[in-house]
Amino acid sequence: MFSEKSAGCVLFQIDQGVIKYLLLRYGLGHWGFPKGIIEVGEEEHEAGIREVQEETGISKIVLMDNFKEKIHYLYKRQGKNIHKEVVYFLAKSNEKEVRLSFEHSEYKWFCFEDALKQLSFENVKTVLKKAHQTISTKYFNIIR
Repeated sequence: MFSEKSAGCVLFQIDQGVIKYLLLRYGLGHWGFPKGIIEVGEEEHEAGIREVQEETGISKIVLMDNFKEKIHYLYKRQGKNIHKEVVYFLAKSNEKEVRLSFEHSEYKWFCFEDALKQLSFENVKTVLKKAHQTISTKYFNIIR
């Protein structure tokens, strides 16, 4: 079995006191967070930031401390089984304008409840729930 490792960010912003999360629609139709393969010599958090910048055009990103969630899943590519690990970080940006890369067909900033409904996979929904809990408790002062 082959394996690959990616990193990404749960990117959020505060819009009139409401926490909003950026979701991207991938080519196969599912919705998720910006993420991509970690390059050789790159740290996980560096890859997460780079992927957000490449996939969204958002350049000003601030990583929030003490949030790192991993998910694992299997998928097939060209008939081969791939074990995928994705590391997600929590990041904030005030930039609203998104310039999608070729990998995505759509984007939207969602409130928590709508993001939870829009996300396609349960493991990613779990990451969102943990991110929202972290923002609501640890970073409450930034949403007031």
